Amino acid sequence: MAKWVRFTKNGSTGFGTLEGEAIAVHQGDMFAGATPTGESLALSAVTLEAPSVPTKIIALWNNFHGLAAKLNVAEPAEPLYLLKATTSVAAPGSIVHRPPAYSGKTVYEGELGIVIGKTASNISEDEAAAHIFGYTIVNDITAADILNKDPTFPQWARAKGFDEYGPFGPWIETAFEPASASVRTILNGAERQNYPLADMIFPPHQLVALLSQDMTLNPGDLIACGTSVGVGSMKDPSNEIDIAIDGIGVLKNIFVQ
Repeated sequence: MAKWVRFTKNGSTGFGTLEGEAIAVHQGDMFAGATPTGESLALSAVTLEAPSVPTKIIALWNNFHGLAAKLNVAEPAEPLYLLKATTSVAAPGSIVHRPPAYSGKTVYEGELGIVIGKTASNISEDEAAAHIFGYTIVNDITAADILNKDPTFPQWARAKGFDEYGPFGPWIETAFEPASASVRTILNGAERQNYPLADMIFPPHQLVALLSQDMTLNPGDLIACGTSVGVGSMKDPSNEIDIAIDGIGVLKNIFVQ
């Protein structure tokens, strides 16, 4: 049971577990056989990076009963998802920039993230827990005006794949029970989202099992579980966006136009 972080210090990247305001540095593989080095670093002395390096980011659409009802769309019989570019990853605390070539609306989407810890292929729901390393927080930022710009082809990958449009972190929490927690999104000090994770159509263990039947999930891969009601645009020149999940923490970023 730990909070796992990745960090940069003096140009070198490392990882370890968060213990109060200090990081117990580890060596080896975060997901298989990590061992403490005995070194401790003050959290204030490092820069936190995204807590894993995923080979793929799977982002869910229409995975909450509440949002499906608000949008008046049918609940899916199986997970609906897209692949978000790994180059969209941004660190917790970083500044996210709207691309110069895009002048349209950009929206926040506060979400729970699942981080895979063990290779999963065609596993059952009962086996899923052993393949989940832990949970994190995701802001699935979206260039909303691009999504349906071409009426012949919804541009999910482009709308969600811009550089920096996928911050997650600030760490991976290995002791977390999603069913009892909620996601809160605060934009410039005002709460915009507050929804229960128990409202998921496909909860984490079922989701991991079903996705593993489509493609192999690798250690470090990130599954963004989808968002619910309250999604909105970031309109100010500079926007402070905090996504909080009790039991994990707060993902903080700034989005600038």
